[in-house]
Amino acid sequence: MNIKNIIEYFSEYFQTFIGILLASIGLKAFLLPNGFLDGGVTGIALLVKTQVDINISYLLILFSIPFLILGFFTVSKRIVIKSIVSILTLALFIHLENFQTITNDKLLISIFGGLLVGAGIGIAIRNGSVLDGSEILGIYLNDKYGISIGKIVLVFNVILFSITAFVISTEIALYSILTYIIAAKVTDTVIEGFEDFIGITIVSKKYDLIKIAIIEELGVGLTIYKGSSGFGSNGVFENFDIIHSVINRIDIKKMYRVIHDLDKEAFILEFDVNNVKGGVLRHYLNKKKNTKFLNLKKSIKP
Repeated sequence: MNIKNIIEYFSEYFQTFIGILLASIGLKAFLLPNGFLDGGVTGIALLVKTQVDINISYLLILFSIPFLILGFFTVSKRIVIKSIVSILTLALFIHLENFQTITNDKLLISIFGGLLVGAGIGIAIRNGSVLDGSEILGIYLNDKYGISIGKIVLVFNVILFSITAFVISTEIALYSILTYIIAAKVTDTVIEGFEDFIGITIVSKKYDLIKIAIIEELGVGLTIYKGSSGFGSNGVFENFDIIHSVINRIDIKKMYRVIHDLDKEAFILEFDVNNVKGGVLRHYLNKKKNTKFLNLKKSIKP
């Protein structure tokens, strides 16, 4: 691993650390002291905290476990491992942090609590981690039934806030909905649409090496188009493969890094994909048992 890759990895983990810190401040300094909720697993933990005297950090870890187990069979193991570390770190920060009351204004609590939590979740997702398991549930149900992730998360939170109105108060539920809406919008802004997939088209003279690297590093499926000719800064480019793939948005930085390491001049077209069904988008390729992949790797010389 060269210095550049080390710096990139450090940057990813440092940004994830910042995201966790922001989310923990939003929870501990704004939402938790005032009994407000966010959506998802965090909201469940906050709701239960209002009814039982159990440390919020323990509740957050406890309620995240089923979603992480589901994620183990749904998304890549790398994402699950990073998410486990992130959730444990978030729980630790919440446990250790101690803030004075910043404001008693309920509107300000909703706005700034939502801003901080949303920014923290968004930054973590951009760097390949998940702080809230409800997104993993959304990915699973979308893959199995074709329902959009946004709708699944919305229904999940409608149920949560309805229970909040019944158990605590309608006012708290309404302010919590406002917090959730703000957090969701900030998260979308930070990650540019988490529930969208990303389509990638790659044109490079080193297409053989890039194909192998993408399958090895990301484990996603590829579609290959045969190119006959093209015109660009290097003149005519004939008889090459055009690589096309669809990946999870949280893998986009790693995809660019893999391509850049092999060909800095590669032409890459990135576009949003609103819905995907089938293929190997989440059921990652088994590189050890995939005979076609092993034969392809043997036939290509660096």
